[in-house]
Amino acid sequence: MRLLLVWLINAAALLALPYLMSSITVDSIPTALIAALILGLINTFVRPLLILLTLPATLVTLGLFIFVINGLLFWFVGSFVEGFHVAGFWSAFFGAILYSIISWALSALLLGNRDRASK
Repeated sequence: MRLLLVWLINAAALLALPYLMSSITVDSIPTALIAALILGLINTFVRPLLILLTLPATLVTLGLFIFVINGLLFWFVGSFVEGFHVAGFWSAFFGAILYSIISWALSALLLGNRDRASK
């Protein structure tokens, strides 16, 4: 149940992005659901491998290269999912940061009380 709720929260965060950045568009709610699912799968399976492969660059930049990886993955999903458009790398870079912040804030608001209540 919690996984489904996190997926819906991430889709809501994707739907909020076009209101904050005009260079990112999401055509519909089903598109946001599909994009959130693919982003979740890529962040679960591909991102750790990319971080491992780019570990020297990540260490040299003191971890800042992870933002580049996040932006590239966000841009990739934008080019892959029909109806979810990202204008370019810098839009993807800042869009991935905003997406993370919005998802975190919504998760803290909606799921934060459940964690405290179960302890």
